[in-house]
Amino acid sequence: MKSNRTVVYLKCEQDVETQAQDVFLKQLGTVYCADPHTAARCNAIKVHHFEKDGDKRCVISVLKLIRLMEEACPNICVEVVGEADILVEWVKVNKYKGIGQWAKILLVCLISFFGTAFTIMAYHNDIGINEVFAEIYRMVMNAEPGGVNTLEVSYSVGLAAGIIIFFNHIGGRRITKDPTPLEVAMRNYEDDVNKALIELADREQKEEDV
Repeated sequence: MKSNRTVVYLKCEQDVETQAQDVFLKQLGTVYCADPHTAARCNAIKVHHFEKDGDKRCVISVLKLIRLMEEACPNICVEVVGEADILVEWVKVNKYKGIGQWAKILLVCLISFFGTAFTIMAYHNDIGINEVFAEIYRMVMNAEPGGVNTLEVSYSVGLAAGIIIFFNHIGGRRITKDPTPLEVAMRNYEDDVNKALIELADREQKEEDV
C-alpha cells in the first residue's frame, strides 16, 4: 500500500548543463527522503548517456525518472514538486582559456562599446540635441552659446549616471541586490527558448518518456 512506502520528493530543474557524457539523477535536481540510503540510491541512478556523434541535447520526462527510481527502489512513492520535463545539454568546457577565448571577449567588448556609442550619437543626431541645447541656452542666458557649456556637461554626466543606475553595475560590482533589467530579459529569453525546445521535442516525439 502507498502508506507503507517510503516517500521520496523529487524537484527537477527545467534546464541542466552537464560536462560528462553520463547523466545521473542527482544532476537533474534535488532528491529528498527521510531515509538517506534511499536518497543516495536514487541520486546514483544513471538517466542518460550522450554519444560522441549524437545529439548534444535531450529532453527527459519526469515520468521516466519516476520509473527508474521505482525500479531501483521498489518500496518508494515519488512525489514530484518540480518541472515535468527537463532539458539536458552536454557542453564541452575548455579549462585552459587560450588566446582565442580572450580574442572573443575583446571583440564582444569592442562591439558593445562602439555599438552603444554609435547608437547614442545617432539618436542625438535624430532629435537634434545640439539645437535643443542651444535654444535652451538662449532662453535661459539670453545669449548665444559658445563652446561647451554647463548644460552639455550636466547632460553627459547625467547620461552616464543613468546608464550605471539602470544596469545596476559599476565595473564588476552590483549597486543593489535586485537583478538588472538585462538579467531579467536574459532570464525570460532563456525560459522561452527552453519551453520552445521542450515543446519541439515533444512534437517530434524525441522526448525520453516511459
